[in-house]
Amino acid sequence: MKRLIRDADGPYRAVRGSVVCIGAFDGVHRGHQALLEQVRERAVALGCVPAAVSFEPLPRQHFQGAAAVPRLSSPRQRIAWLFESIDLLAMLRFGRQLAATEAEAFVERTLVGRLAAREVWVGPGFRFGHGRKGDIALLHALGQRHGFVAREVAPLESAGERISSSRIRAALADSDFTEAQAMLGRPFVMGGHVVRGQQLGRKLGYPTANLRVPYGRAPVGGIFAARVSGAGLARWPAVASLGTRPTVGGVEPLLEAHLFDFDGDLYGQRLEVEFVAKLRDEERFADLDTMVAQIHRDAQAARAVLAPHPAPAGNPT
Repeated sequence: MKRLIRDADGPYRAVRGSVVCIGAFDGVHRGHQALLEQVRERAVALGCVPAAVSFEPLPRQHFQGAAAVPRLSSPRQRIAWLFESIDLLAMLRFGRQLAATEAEAFVERTLVGRLAAREVWVGPGFRFGHGRKGDIALLHALGQRHGFVAREVAPLESAGERISSSRIRAALADSDFTEAQAMLGRPFVMGGHVVRGQQLGRKLGYPTANLRVPYGRAPVGGIFAARVSGAGLARWPAVASLGTRPTVGGVEPLLEAHLFDFDGDLYGQRLEVEFVAKLRDEERFADLDTMVAQIHRDAQAARAVLAPHPAPAGNPT
C-alpha cells in the first residue's frame, strides 16, 4: 500500500520503522533510481518501510521564483516515479516555515519523529535545513544520538561524468534527447490535461491537443517530432510545438501536439508528450498563410523522423 503525506509534523507513520532517502528528485533520473533501489533493498533486509522525503514546490522555486531553472518533471510525474520504488512518500510543502527549520529540528521532527528512520540515505554532496547547514557529517552525528545510520550513495556516471539534473537540462537545451534519455532512464516527456484553446489549429487543418506548461517554464522549446501517450494511445506519432505562439499573439507558454491521422476528442484527457527530435526554433511569421505552409513542412519532417519506428500495435484507429 502506497502512502503520501504532505506535512513535516504529524502522527507517527512508519510503525515498523523506515529506510528513508531525501532529495529534490527532479526527473527521478538514473542516479536517483540507484539511490531509491538501494533504499528498497535495505528496507527489505531490515523488515521496514522504504520511504522518501521530497518537497513541493522545490526549494529553488521557493527561493528563486521565476528565475529558477526549468523543472524536468511535474509533481504528478515525480510522485508516480518515486512510488515505483518506495511505499511511503513525504512530499513536504515547502514554504517559509520549512525553509526556516534548522537541520537538527528537521531530523528530529520528521525523520525520527514521523518516519522512525533506521537508515537515512542521501546523494553525493546533499545539503539540507536552514542555510543548507545540514550535510552527511551532521546526519552521522545525529544518527548516533537518535539511533539511525546515515549513508551516502556513490555517484552514478554516464559518459564518464556524474548523472545530475543539471546535466540533463543541458542535454535538453542542446536538443540531445538521446543523451537525456540515457541519463533519465526513460524518454523525456511532458504531461498534462488537454485544455481548450482558440480552435485555430482545427480551422487551419492542423487540430492540436493543448497542454499547459507547468510553472510557465520548460527545459525545451521549439518544434518537435514527438509521440503522444495516454487516453488509450501508445506513443502515437505527432508534431509538437512548445512556445508562446507569437504569430497569433500568444503570451502563455503552451505545448501543442498535432496527432497524425487521428480524429478523436481528447479534451480533459491526460496525455504525455515524448520529445523525439527538434525540428526548428519557434518563430514569428508575417501572416497565417506563411505559418500554415511552414506547419505543413514541419509535419512532413516529423513524419520522416518517426517513420523508421512506427507506433505500437493496439492504438485506436
